[in-house]
Amino acid sequence: MSFTTAVSPAARLRGLKPDWLSDPKVWRTEVLAGLVVALALIPEAISFSIIAGVDPTIGLFASFTMAVVISVVGGRRAMISAATGAVALVIAPLNREHGLGHLIAAVILAGVFQVVLGALGVARLMRFIPRSVMVGFVNSLAILVFMAQIPELRDVPWAVYPLVVGGLALMVFFPRVTTVVPAPLVSIVILTAITVGAAIAVPTVGDRGALPSSLPVPGLPDVPFTLDTLTTIAPYAFAMALVGLMESLMTAKLVDDITDTRSDKTRESVGQGVANIVTGFFGGMGGCAVIGQTMINVKVSGARTRLSTFLAGAFLMVLCVVFGPVVSDIPMAALVAVMVMVSFATFDWHSVAPRTLKRMPAGEIAVMVITVACVVATHNLAVGVVVGSVTAMVVFAKRVAHFADVTAVVDPDGTTVVYRVTGELFFASSNDLVGRFDYAGDPERVVIDLSAAHVWDASSVAALDAIETKYAQRGKSVEITGLNDPSARLHGKLTGELTAGH
Repeated sequence: MSFTTAVSPAARLRGLKPDWLSDPKVWRTEVLAGLVVALALIPEAISFSIIAGVDPTIGLFASFTMAVVISVVGGRRAMISAATGAVALVIAPLNREHGLGHLIAAVILAGVFQVVLGALGVARLMRFIPRSVMVGFVNSLAILVFMAQIPELRDVPWAVYPLVVGGLALMVFFPRVTTVVPAPLVSIVILTAITVGAAIAVPTVGDRGALPSSLPVPGLPDVPFTLDTLTTIAPYAFAMALVGLMESLMTAKLVDDITDTRSDKTRESVGQGVANIVTGFFGGMGGCAVIGQTMINVKVSGARTRLSTFLAGAFLMVLCVVFGPVVSDIPMAALVAVMVMVSFATFDWHSVAPRTLKRMPAGEIAVMVITVACVVATHNLAVGVVVGSVTAMVVFAKRVAHFADVTAVVDPDGTTVVYRVTGELFFASSNDLVGRFDYAGDPERVVIDLSAAHVWDASSVAALDAIETKYAQRGKSVEITGLNDPSARLHGKLTGELTAGH
């Protein structure tokens, strides 16, 4: 006999409610987390706007729309998306050469690319990016962010330098007192109070452009809708799409590990595209997941739901619209200090420690260095990741090729020789395979034992065919044994079909 417990409609309704609607403690945590993240987003959004060469309004609009939209369509709860340094670095040259209209159009096109790539399952390809490339990606991003601050320290009043040093000191030591309020925000507030109170004449945010006084309104980018425009923005848009997806998916994986929960990476990829499309139509510079603010939200504040992400964007716009005049008085030195701190915190110092370098294989170090060098040279993070990944593949192929080996054993009666092949047979290892046999000196019967090997590609099948042909030219027979099922299927399908005349 079985018993069932009746569930009332009210209980069912409560079960469908998000945690923040049914638990006041969760509500409080999410609201406070959203507020803290919004406060932390303001200086970075402005700084990234400056890196991209646009008014602070553009970066702030982007952070607002990205956070609000991704809170609904994203695949990783509590992850923050906003304007980022990675995206700013990619699109800055386009804005410099062609203007804001082309930048906005590129953001929309990047969103379209991300939706398509997400639908095609690009999230599954992330597992093929080696760790050394990931480390190089992070380190090069830190280097570029630091380099972007150097122009802000040239030909400026002397007071800028002590302000920058003071801001860095505050961000280093204030967390030892409390971590309730973000140290960058405290640094900005104190430096602003000093410059305003003492009437110190230094460059301010207001010198870079007016902050928004109202909510953004949708519109089309001010560009000619021609093929020439498309060919101009497409490379930047595709690079932005790749960089945005890589940074977002890496951040999502980090949050998965912290919260011991799984996220929908495909939904996140498509969601990033939708958020960028919406952001572009609202005049924002685009963005992706931001690691720093996500850590504040998840690790420091303890947020776990979409509400904190939504409120981060909503609070951000309220602070700008209501407190815009105050934000305009923020000295640029404070933002330079924030970005220098961000670059130092982003850089993986453990990866370049002498102890680490001594233990790491030379190939892994080379991949990391090449990734960083390509990014710094081109100022394009996507180029570095692609070149680094290709280099890693070459290093891996070279390393694995050395594991293929051939040993020969002749039967006591001298009529048969057995060659035992071990390792992975593919284009890199199979090229040397043909030269490992004694065609002239071997007896009449040759057995090639592949029970400890795996045939991966057509190059390996062609090498085996070439070996058989060389023995056949000398009137000797060859028997290939020990093929596992996948290798046997590939060999049976391609053998005899790869030489000229077929």
